[in-house]
Amino acid sequence: MSTPDPSSSPERVEPGFGSAAAEAARPAAAPAAVTAPAWAAGLEQLGRDFVRERRSERRWRVFFRLLWALLLLTLLVLLIAPQIPSSAPSTPHTALIEVRGEIAVDAEANAESLVGALKSAFEDTGAQAVVLRINSPGGSPVQAGIVNDEIRRLKALHQKKVYAVVEEMCASGAYYIAVAADEIYVDKASLVGSIGVLMDGFGFTGAMEKLGIERRLLTAGENKGMLDPFSPQNEQHRAFAKAMIDQIHQQFIAVVKQGRGTRLKETPETFSGLFWNGEEAIKLGLADHRGNLDYVAREVIKAEDIIDYTPKENVAERLAKRFGAAIGSGAVRTLRELAPLR
Repeated sequence: MSTPDPSSSPERVEPGFGSAAAEAARPAAAPAAVTAPAWAAGLEQLGRDFVRERRSERRWRVFFRLLWALLLLTLLVLLIAPQIPSSAPSTPHTALIEVRGEIAVDAEANAESLVGALKSAFEDTGAQAVVLRINSPGGSPVQAGIVNDEIRRLKALHQKKVYAVVEEMCASGAYYIAVAADEIYVDKASLVGSIGVLMDGFGFTGAMEKLGIERRLLTAGENKGMLDPFSPQNEQHRAFAKAMIDQIHQQFIAVVKQGRGTRLKETPETFSGLFWNGEEAIKLGLADHRGNLDYVAREVIKAEDIIDYTPKENVAERLAKRFGAAIGSGAVRTLRELAPLR
């Protein structure tokens, strides 16, 4: 038996050794082929995310711009919107107008606003009667006189009744308005009256002398500096001012007598500037009955539905007062009108 030639026998391969070598000998192209598409997909996803984010930012930017535009438009409408009394339905109702606080041209209770509300109330066919709910210490006789005249004109034109309902106070110019009503209703503790006129001011001459302050006033017209608080009181000027307010007082008295007629029980104190509680005011003929708004609407007018025609302040006016503009204007008014009439 012949011995096999080692040189001619087939080569033995250990298990696993040949396959590892073969794998190692293969080129590294396969991983590169897988990695390249992964980077491309990542860049594509990144681009899509970037575009999506930019679109979202753009949408939010447009949203906030529209929101701000809407807010500004709303604010402008509120600022410039005319003050129109509350719209009233055509069904039967009692028309209410509030007279609150000082009666003055720059106050909430001014003639322009009250006259506008009165016209709207009288012209509404559903308004069975008009109620003035009053809580005021008075104010300008001019503003009060304008409202009084307009009430009497509208009553004659539309043949509608007007009732005044007093809460805490109806004095001076407020009572000037109230006497235009057909009847005046009060609470037993309401304050009513003060039928008079005053002109007030200050004199600083003594303080100026103590402080060594010299007043230098130049006028064109000998009476132009009348009632100047920094100059000594002039008796001629004082007499002239007294005659003027006496004349206005007589106008006030005439309006009260015209409005109250034979119901007024005149005494020496009636037109002295005194005021009385509601119970005494009824006895003196300054008021007619006791009652509040609901009572008058329900029992007297027979229209329980109450519609408020009172003009409301707009946003600009409220903001101006909140931030002190009213205080500033009051100071300017005080300096400009050193002797106001009330």
